[in-house]
Amino acid sequence: MSSKEIIGGSTVTLHVSLSLEDGTEAVSTFDEEPMTFTMGDGTLQAGMELALYGLKANDEQTLTLTPEQAYGFSDEELISELPLDAFDPANPPQEGQIIAFSMPNGEETPGAILEVNENSAKVDFNHPLAGRDVVFRVKILSVE
Repeated sequence: MSSKEIIGGSTVTLHVSLSLEDGTEAVSTFDEEPMTFTMGDGTLQAGMELALYGLKANDEQTLTLTPEQAYGFSDEELISELPLDAFDPANPPQEGQIIAFSMPNGEETPGAILEVNENSAKVDFNHPLAGRDVVFRVKILSVE
């Protein structure tokens, strides 16, 4: 059985986990179904893909990625003040809550409620891991 190295265009099946340096896990497939994707298809951030090149089936790797390699820095332009009447009155926004918002193109994007005042709520549409170092752990299952 030849063990192929991951190169651009490889189809890779792997387990992946993203966590903060304090160990708080944001995402993990280790206790679930593994993930399959093609290198370069945009499934993973470019810095994460870069860390996979040259790995083979059964390889494991843990790296700490900087914000530049992972989800970038928080962008002030992605923080919006929304009127309270834009929210479901039966489920008013609360600080710390993450809500799915419908985009004009029909897709959904998560927004974190930063603060709520009398008439509006401040919502952060940056990726929740933006501006953070991310511990990226992978176990490669197969490379096609």
